[in-house]
Amino acid sequence: MNIMKKPLKWQDASIGELRGIRGVCLDIDETLSTRGKLTADAYASLWELKNAGFGVVPVTGRPAGWCDHFARFWPVDAVVGENGAFVFYMQGGIRRRLDTPGCGADDKRRLEQLSAVIAERFGQVSWASDQKYREFDLAVDVYEDVKPWPRADVDALLELCVNAGAHAKLSSVHVNVWFGDYNKRKGLDHWLASGAPGWGAGKAPAPDELLFIGDSPNDEPMFESFKASVGVANLSDYLDRLQHPPRWITTSESGAGFAEMARKLVALKNKSM
Repeated sequence: MNIMKKPLKWQDASIGELRGIRGVCLDIDETLSTRGKLTADAYASLWELKNAGFGVVPVTGRPAGWCDHFARFWPVDAVVGENGAFVFYMQGGIRRRLDTPGCGADDKRRLEQLSAVIAERFGQVSWASDQKYREFDLAVDVYEDVKPWPRADVDALLELCVNAGAHAKLSSVHVNVWFGDYNKRKGLDHWLASGAPGWGAGKAPAPDELLFIGDSPNDEPMFESFKASVGVANLSDYLDRLQHPPRWITTSESGAGFAEMARKLVALKNKSM
């Protein structure tokens, strides 16, 4: 019998385990945001991390149009968008991009065909309100601006997409669907391998110098591959879906959980100086 390993309490993470962390990678929806809003406390935590010398890199399923804004206006070093399809960053006052290998024109055509199948199978389907700003994936709204889908329907949608040969990942708001050989971790790794352009916290980081924090099943590739990984408390709703949970979990949910993580990380850095 395969017994899932439960996350440890974030409050018990030691200075020894976190001493080498130089940057924070984070999901956005219901990790940084709280019920669709970016709270003052959560946004201030981004600045607290930057002012303490940490690099900050959102890794999100949100669309290119939104990621352009994040890269320009937030205190971040880079933004990995659409579940790893590209990275946006600022350089010399100009917003630049780095595309992740693994997505082509044929993949977009296959996605259009699959969207027709989804619409036929699920009469209640609504594409995400931010779909028009996406370049590489299809986002099915299952929790954001619609009546929440029953779990059985969400699972049936995920199964349909996977059987069609697509990637399908559940976030806190959408089911993201795409063709192409990439995910959140591969997008971040491609950015790191390219020298981490936009990184402003000294020399480019090694993977083990980054911490990741997230809240939902589409963050599982990050939980699996990061030595330092954290889930905000609302991840508890999805733990039974995960084969690879994070090492730690916060006491608070969503943006308050992100702020909880940031406060401890900054405090431990100050203590070790």
